[in-house]
Amino acid sequence: MSSDPSVTGREWLTLVGRKTVLVVVHTLVYGKRLLDTLSLLEADFRVQVVFTAPPHVFGDEVPRFLRQLGGAVLPWDEAVRMTFDLALAAGPRGVERISAPLLTLPHGAGYLKRLATGPHPGVAGLRRQDLAPGGRLPAAVAVPHHAELSVLERHCPEALPLAQVVGDSAHDRIVASLPARAAYRRALGLSDGEELVVVVSTWGTQSSFGRFETLLPRLMAELPAGRFRSVILVHPNVWSGHGSWQVRAWLARCARLGIAVLAPEADWRAVLVAADHIIGDHGSVTLYGTLTGAPILLASSPEREINPSSPAATLATTAPALSPAHPLVAQLEYAGAEYRPEEYARIAGRITSEPGRFNRNMRRLMYRLLRLGQPAHEPETVPLPEPPALEEWTRAGTGVPA
Repeated sequence: MSSDPSVTGREWLTLVGRKTVLVVVHTLVYGKRLLDTLSLLEADFRVQVVFTAPPHVFGDEVPRFLRQLGGAVLPWDEAVRMTFDLALAAGPRGVERISAPLLTLPHGAGYLKRLATGPHPGVAGLRRQDLAPGGRLPAAVAVPHHAELSVLERHCPEALPLAQVVGDSAHDRIVASLPARAAYRRALGLSDGEELVVVVSTWGTQSSFGRFETLLPRLMAELPAGRFRSVILVHPNVWSGHGSWQVRAWLARCARLGIAVLAPEADWRAVLVAADHIIGDHGSVTLYGTLTGAPILLASSPEREINPSSPAATLATTAPALSPAHPLVAQLEYAGAEYRPEEYARIAGRITSEPGRFNRNMRRLMYRLLRLGQPAHEPETVPLPEPPALEEWTRAGTGVPA
């Protein structure tokens, strides 16, 4: 960004001449993912962070997210006419138009999904059109695990010299928060002996959300009150794609019967740490569940959509599959009895090859691209804050007509 503050339309800035970082928020998922990275720039008066929101089919919730965040927001058509010292993005759309060294990150647990058909098959996030839209390569590609490098070499070999193995921020925050599990359960309002069932869905036609029509009645009818509490965690792209009103309408009966529905902007990670059981699919949140010690049942694990070299593929052959023909409680108990910590630990170990070191590695990379010296202190991985009580989410989920 120019050192002249009038270029931004903010003529009365108090601090000028800062290094300026542009955060490109395509969707709510991308924005939430970037927040952990932005924390590494806190308390550095040499750096000004600004945000922009490119047009995106799943971008409906982004303006409200940015307003709640309180960030300085530049209109997209203005941002692409300016120059910045660094840009951060977790998705490719339009980023070739940005004048800045670009640092790209995955928006989930690595690269779990593949496109088996269509004009550009391959592992989503590591294809040439994902990493070099418009033919322009970024300044750096942050990846969580060394195993991603071989996939990158196949799909976009020209990006391989730009790849930096930095780790995974969500992994590190979850692991740092595991000792707070009891506190999270108290905050959620769980009583002693209550078992929390977290029902997770990614987005897309093969996600577990496509099976909710048959799964939700089972949650309501088969899980005894007093022993089980349930919470539903649906990918923000489902909310954005179908509309928040529609998703709440579909889930309204569950909410009226006491099943909590997490809002798309909610931080799901503390809820996952508190889980006793996870019913999920091939998305990132289910994979992060391997860190928690909770047995996993898979309501969906479509082989054609899963990157075969990813930990999601191993999870699909390890976790038992939800059956329509057997009682749900019995299946949860079976998953618990068959749970082998060492198997899930191996899967979890494939999420990142730099466990606990994301903050250190990412901060070093960002400051190198900014051409600044790092702050002279160790970056801290802060445990997740306590979540709101389940009753708060339950009440919020009932706000649609009967």
